[in-house]
Amino acid sequence: MDLRLLRYFVVVVEERHIGRAAARLHITQPPLSRAIQQLESDLGATLLDRTPRGVTPTAAGAALAEEARALFEQVDRIRTRVRAEAGNPTLTIGTLADTAELVSNRVVDAFRREHPHVDIAVHEADLSDPTAGLRADLVDVALTRTPFDETGLRTLDLSSEPVGLVVRADDPLAGQQAVSVAVLTGRRWIRLPEGTDPRWAAYWTGQPSQDAPVLRTIQECLQSVLWNGASALAPLGQPLPSGLAIVPVDDRAPSRLVVTWRDDRPAALVQSFVRIAARA
Repeated sequence: MDLRLLRYFVVVVEERHIGRAAARLHITQPPLSRAIQQLESDLGATLLDRTPRGVTPTAAGAALAEEARALFEQVDRIRTRVRAEAGNPTLTIGTLADTAELVSNRVVDAFRREHPHVDIAVHEADLSDPTAGLRADLVDVALTRTPFDETGLRTLDLSSEPVGLVVRADDPLAGQQAVSVAVLTGRRWIRLPEGTDPRWAAYWTGQPSQDAPVLRTIQECLQSVLWNGASALAPLGQPLPSGLAIVPVDDRAPSRLVVTWRDDRPAALVQSFVRIAARA
């Protein structure tokens, strides 16, 4: 029997209302209604009496709710015993610049609910490492942006965002509706450190000269634009300090926000984190 459907059902019984239960479960009403209908179909019994004011459990539904609660207690005892035998597991998550902020709240809450006894370690990488520590074997899974060399890695898209050219507010390009990086000449671009993934460096920079500043963080890049008039690329939604503007770029594909992990490391906690990140 599907524990997820049972948990949905118990919440519905406790709330006595599909809408309130859906809000508590952080899902919409249609999939919750379908889940309850699937449970009724699997068991061959009507579990809820439905009225315009809400729902109440039938005799069969009340029996199921009681048994389900007992089952969850047993499941919790199993988890507690297994975790006690295994020790306190740790999951190390790599993040790059703003990636943790974009997804962390919903992912953290969902992950903590399912794995309350797992210790989380966070490794924040700079712009020289788009895999956020994965290539260096410093982390188990990473939240980052594309593009980068994905050889030996697996990635799952979470969202995507167009990029723009960051310039000073008094720059002649600041008022443009869009620009093409390929035709911009004579500008001083920021430069990423030697050894940075070539695909990553080519995407996020123009044609940096050898005397361009070598920068490692987004804030360093923004301050270089502000103080030195350098040019840099960033996601269109990047928060900017006063005095800067961002102009959409029309010759770059949107950057994908992804969760990525090693193809040869299908650890259970990593798989769970990927599944939760995709759902949340």
